[in-house]
Amino acid sequence: MTVIEFQNSPNTQQYQKSILPNLGLVCITSDKQVRFRTMTRTRYLKLSLSDRKSALSELYRHNLHRLHDALSFCQQNKIQLYRMSSSLFPLSDLEDKIGASILEAMSADLATIGQRANALSIRMVLHPDQYVVLSSDSPEVVQASINNLAGHSRILDLLGLPRRREAACRQTSPWSLMNIHGGKSQRPEQLVKVISELPENIICRLTLENDEYAYSADEILAVCQQAGVPMVFDAHHHICHENLDSYDHPSVASMFYAARETWANPDWQLVHISNGEQAFNDRKHSDLITDMPKVYHQAPWIEVEAKQKEEAIAHLRSWWLMKNDCI
Repeated sequence: MTVIEFQNSPNTQQYQKSILPNLGLVCITSDKQVRFRTMTRTRYLKLSLSDRKSALSELYRHNLHRLHDALSFCQQNKIQLYRMSSSLFPLSDLEDKIGASILEAMSADLATIGQRANALSIRMVLHPDQYVVLSSDSPEVVQASINNLAGHSRILDLLGLPRRREAACRQTSPWSLMNIHGGKSQRPEQLVKVISELPENIICRLTLENDEYAYSADEILAVCQQAGVPMVFDAHHHICHENLDSYDHPSVASMFYAARETWANPDWQLVHISNGEQAFNDRKHSDLITDMPKVYHQAPWIEVEAKQKEEAIAHLRSWWLMKNDCI
């Protein structure tokens, strides 16, 4: 599938074809080589204003260094897709603006990390936390969700990570994306309405993913089609929601191809995979991936959501990528 090489500018891409899907690392490594620190809101609010600034400054620099380590790990292990932690710079979206101002002051350091990712052709993406609910009944929750997405988008901009290659954002596919779930169930009209009113800096990076409970693959596909944003298909969420007994159920391939149609650039299509811990459609993630949809051989980018992280990627490379004449 597609590997993108960045040369000179993050907005200049050259394409090289590979026959293997790119398997992505999610946030941390199993062996604790890459770990990030965080701080709770409760602890933060107990600090004086001066202590808040010094605490966040030290924390952000630590996590930025760990992000550098994560890129080094990906380079060493030939991983070209990396999901950053949504808590990389915690509390940076608070009303006191302390965290946001610290990030602005660190902009040169953040840009250096982004330039390195681009030079290494490592695609960096984000999955904001579960509290981002654009379909909420509460205007306050919706606004807080938008503020959260705006903060993440600003971080991606400070890192210098590409939004979309073309200028017409709403007609192209996101590269360094922010992926979210649908949120409150049975609110597709609200979800489409809120998305349609989002500012360009958010909509240019936004993707939506199906889940096990609130939004089926069919439902989130319809939202994506109406809102004009790409769909990240998760095969395990799909089989859990529909209570299926195989990743090769015809609907898995059907939804994979339907989701691909929402990507203006299908070479940038991103999908997720996980396996059940105790049973096939157990919602809890297993240590390794031992079962894969056949259609995923056609997926250019796959985030591997397994507890053993890089070990799960290595395991997939050892058996799945060797099957069905994939190499």
